Amino acid sequence: MQPLNAIIVDDNFNSLQNLRQKLAEFCPDIKVLAVTQSPEEAITLLRQLHPDVLFLDIEMPRMNGFRMLDELDEYDFDVVFTTAYNHYAIDAIRISAFDYLTKPIAIKDLQQAVERLIATHDLHTRQKLELLRQSFTDAKSQEDRIAIPTGEGLEFIPISLIARIESSSNYAKIFLTDGRNLVVTRLLKDFEAMLQPYHFYRIHHSHLVNLKYVRKYIRGDGGQVVMENGDVIDVARRKKEDFLKLFAI
Repeated sequence: MQPLNAIIVDDNFNSLQNLRQKLAEFCPDIKVLAVTQSPEEAITLLRQLHPDVLFLDIEMPRMNGFRMLDELDEYDFDVVFTTAYNHYAIDAIRISAFDYLTKPIAIKDLQQAVERLIATHDLHTRQKLELLRQSFTDAKSQEDRIAIPTGEGLEFIPISLIARIESSSNYAKIFLTDGRNLVVTRLLKDFEAMLQPYHFYRIHHSHLVNLKYVRKYIRGDGGQVVMENGDVIDVARRKKEDFLKLFAI
């Protein structure tokens, strides 16, 4: 496979050079075509070079990352947002299925982001950006849906339909209440952070459950939960006490 061509945009010179160096040293599947501290120059570079991926800082003076993307009429590159803060922005990015990196960027996080880029390179960036925009302007849309990358593109799933999520290495298997299962190249910890406000709880290192679909708890060393569809899932011993507190038991 040919390396993915990339452009880096960050108004902070040290952050820009740090990311460029880490990509060159630890991510051979990425070839950096250009870097810039100017969003205005970035627009010109993007139109000229047509990269596969854009590493884009969110918080920039004059023109932030979201507004910069709005200035582009057409684009088909992937976007990985970088940010040093703004928890709400991170929540919205997670919901919309964009990838992101928090500064200072850890090498392992960067490598995992690149792996996901390669696995999902054909997804529709425009669709993801529209959902991201809705997440900022319409609180209800953020509560109701999550964008799930699939082999065909993106599937926008109501969060209320997710019964549980199970991890397997760098993949996650999403179990829906309609009986379908979706496998995505995301870590369970990403879904845990994303869905915790919606009454999901990680009862085991491999299992995240929607508490409203827990039908029964069976006592034991850690115990087990029985889901509405009859699935039986172990509760980690170290999670037992906190889990039971959620039900005031």
